[in-house]
Amino acid sequence: MPPEPRAHNLALMAAAMLFAGGCTLMPKPEPDAPPAIPIARPDPSLAIVAEHLQTMAALNQGTPVQQAEIAKTVRDEAQLQPTTSHLLRYALVLATPDHGASDPVAARERLSALLASPEKLLPAERSLAAVFLDHVNKRLVLQAENQKLQADGARSERERGAATNRRLQAEIEENARLRKALKEAQDKLDEIARIERQIIDRKPTNGTR
Repeated sequence: MPPEPRAHNLALMAAAMLFAGGCTLMPKPEPDAPPAIPIARPDPSLAIVAEHLQTMAALNQGTPVQQAEIAKTVRDEAQLQPTTSHLLRYALVLATPDHGASDPVAARERLSALLASPEKLLPAERSLAAVFLDHVNKRLVLQAENQKLQADGARSERERGAATNRRLQAEIEENARLRKALKEAQDKLDEIARIERQIIDRKPTNGTR
C-alpha cells in the first residue's frame, strides 16, 4: 500500500534535516598553519665558558693572596684531572695579565696545543681559546717592542754618557794644556823680568864709571 502523502512529506523533511545536520557536523578544513619556528637551544658549552670567565674576573678583582690561591687551585685541577676544560681554564689563567702567575709565553703554548685538536673543544671553548691566543700574541709583540725600545733607550743613554765623558775629558785635557802653556809663558815673563833686573843692577850709576 503506498505511503500517505503526509507521511511521505515528513520523511523527506527528516532526510533533509539529517543531510543539513550532517553538513554542519562535518569538520571544516582548517587554514594552513604557519610553519613552526625552530626553538634555539642553548649551547651547553656556554655554561663552561661562563665559569672560565668568572675565574678570570676573580683574578682581576682579587688581592695578590686571592690571585695566588685561584691560580694554584686551577693549576692543581689541570694536573690532577687534565681534562680539556681544566687545561683550557689553566691556559686562560696564564693568559690573564696583572697577577703573579701570569705567563703569556706558557699561555700561548698551551692555547696553541689545545687549538691543534679543535675537535676536543666545545664550540664556545674554541672561540674563547682563539680570542685569547690572539690577545696573547699581540701582548707578546708589544712586550718585545717595549723591550727593544728600552734597550735602544739604554744604548742611546750609554752613547750619550760616553760622548759626554769624552767631551769632559777633552775639556780637562785642554784646560791642562792651557794651564801648562800659561805657566810656561809666565815662567818666560819671570825670566825676562829677572834678566831685566840684572841688567839694571849692573848698569853704573851717574858719576861712577
